[in-house]
Amino acid sequence: MTFSDYDPELTRSLNAELRRQREGLEMIPSENFVSPAVLEALGSVATNKYAEGYSGKRYYGGCEFIDEIEGLAISRAKQLFGAEHVNVQPLSGAPANIAAYSAILKPGDTILGMDLSHGGHLTHGHPVTFVAGIYNFVRYKTAADGTLDYDNLRAMALEHRPKLILVGYSAYSREIDYAKVKAIADEVGALTMADIAHIAGLIAGGEMANPVPLFDVVTTTTHKTLRGPRGGMILCKEAFAKAIDKAVFPGLQGGPHENAIAAMAVAFKEALEPAFRDYARQIRLNAKVLETEFRAFGYTLCFGGTDNHLLLVDVMGSKGVTGRDAQEALDKAGITVNKNAIPDDARSPTDPSGIRFGTPAVTTRGMKEAEMKLIAGWMNDAIVNATDDAKLASIAAEIKNLTDRFPLYPGLAY
Repeated sequence: MTFSDYDPELTRSLNAELRRQREGLEMIPSENFVSPAVLEALGSVATNKYAEGYSGKRYYGGCEFIDEIEGLAISRAKQLFGAEHVNVQPLSGAPANIAAYSAILKPGDTILGMDLSHGGHLTHGHPVTFVAGIYNFVRYKTAADGTLDYDNLRAMALEHRPKLILVGYSAYSREIDYAKVKAIADEVGALTMADIAHIAGLIAGGEMANPVPLFDVVTTTTHKTLRGPRGGMILCKEAFAKAIDKAVFPGLQGGPHENAIAAMAVAFKEALEPAFRDYARQIRLNAKVLETEFRAFGYTLCFGGTDNHLLLVDVMGSKGVTGRDAQEALDKAGITVNKNAIPDDARSPTDPSGIRFGTPAVTTRGMKEAEMKLIAGWMNDAIVNATDDAKLASIAAEIKNLTDRFPLYPGLAY
């Protein structure tokens, strides 16, 4: 019996999702399309194996081939990022961050991290999170021009004497000067940690600075720009290897998802290919086109523009449309973005002033600068005509004509 015969309800939903991905434009900067090889590895027999522990030190028998799979993922990650030690078992980015904190800090220690509304991440100390009740987070913000103010960061470090200085982001669109951050940390005797979840693929592709050789601990997801399965990874100096491994297992997790780790190994192999560097370069080229076009359309670009794969745009201040209304209108037009707070947003997170969008997924499909100009025009038309369903449907039809030229997973059906 085939899968579609056994579970027709799930089959319908999966095929509908496949159709949505094929016919629309995926512009959420944290989303991407994995290769067929990564998809195949993710659904492999590695999903059947329990493998608590680490290579050569498992708590279950029959792990000799799982050790090989995990070893491949680790060795390829080390090669990609120049890491001394790698742990590929965290289930996602947030667990990787929590494991890193617990490995190198004690409850009550001070962490200097980036404010969520200025582009940071929930796990960087937002008061609603579990870790905010364990550690003392002090949050820095960007300067008026949207850049990181390293003089202010130094002043805050001197005032608060953090045990850890944390950089990285989920909505910030500029490069970070890791050497300056490291110098500040050294001055106050702090450890350094970078969360590169969004930009790991750009780093692996040589398009952005790599903090791994410089910082004590670096965390990342393995999806997003790295174009692998949903998972997490911690890269660190050898001095922290035992503490990191112990924090992940048995500290916070049980058995790792070895099917995801097998898919990571495939994705890392792909990222080591020359074609991946071309892909990373095109992500940034495409993002710069969107920057130019949106500026010409009269939008306020948070942080002044982009150095990476994403843009955070103030649609409320620019066009009088809330972030939620813009997201919903773009959905109807066949363009997926996410509503997002802008720095010091006066509106609520559920209906903020901005939208966040980026280029990893459309670049994976082969789209380049010419397509970005079309996409920017459609996005602007959808936003300024957010209540005109007929106009939005017309845009969706035009987008389907475009996506038909860039097929996604040809021949795949459930």
